[in-house]
Amino acid sequence: MNITFFLLPKNEVVYLPLNSTMRQALEKMEYHRYTAVPVINEQGKYAGTITEGDLLWKMKNTPGLTFAGTERIMIKDIPWRMTNTPVRINAEMEDLLSLAIVQNFVPVVDDSDIFIGIIRRREIIEYYAKLAPVNNR
Repeated sequence: MNITFFLLPKNEVVYLPLNSTMRQALEKMEYHRYTAVPVINEQGKYAGTITEGDLLWKMKNTPGLTFAGTERIMIKDIPWRMTNTPVRINAEMEDLLSLAIVQNFVPVVDDSDIFIGIIRRREIIEYYAKLAPVNNR
């Protein structure tokens, strides 16, 4: 089955521009209660995913960093430890299963690598759960 049916479009996705600060990332993640957020570059292309862990490790490894100081750190300068592999819009659900094992969401891009949305792990699991035979007890 084509993934477009499961796509959460970009205008409904919480994401960060690549030129955001660490403070903006912290505040957006806290407000939405997310642990990972896609990052989009100036051309609208998917640049990667930043996680709470990335922010935490940056704080730990930056002596003297205060919350106010996070306004001067750009997220593009923070090492990202997670690689959320994107898929193209013409991918099939079968292409997402192995990604959903290690990613909370799968970024979706068009043929020009422009970010167009995500597919959440929940939708992938629900799709496969409906296909699974029900055990009669």
